[in-house]
Amino acid sequence: MRLALDEARAALATADVPVGAVVVDAAGRVIGRGRNERELSHDPTAHAEIVAMRQAAAATADWHLTGCTLVVTLEPCVMCAGAIVAARVPVVVFGAWDEKAGASGSVYDVLRDRRLNHRAEVIAGVLEVECGEMLREFFEDPARRAIR
Repeated sequence: MRLALDEARAALATADVPVGAVVVDAAGRVIGRGRNERELSHDPTAHAEIVAMRQAAAATADWHLTGCTLVVTLEPCVMCAGAIVAARVPVVVFGAWDEKAGASGSVYDVLRDRRLNHRAEVIAGVLEVECGEMLREFFEDPARRAIR
C-alpha cells in the first residue's frame, strides 16, 4: 500500500485526484503501477487501477491477471471493478472506502457479485486513514474543489 500511496502523491503533480495503484504478481514483484491520469491524458478511463492493470498485462503479455493482487488507495469504482473482474484479478486490497461511488462493498459489490463469471477476494481498510486523509486534503483545497 505504501507504493500505491507514492503513486497517489505523484498524481498531485498533474492535478489529478490522488489515487494510486500497484499490481503485484504471485512472487511479490510489482508488475504494474498506476495513478489517476484523467487530467493529464484527458482520458476518462485513466483511473489508477486501469493504468496499473494495463501495465501489468503488458509486462506479462497476458490480459489474464490471475495470480496477481491489485493494491489501490481508494475503493474501486464500477468501471474499475468491471475491469478487475474481466482481468480475473483474484485479490483486491484497498485503503479508503468510497461511500459515493465504491463498487467493492460500499455502494455496490461488483467484485463479489455471484452473478458474474469471476469474483475477487476483497481486503479493505489497509492504511485507510492515510489514504483517506490524502483525498480529503485534495478536495478541501478551495482551488481544486472549484474545478471538480
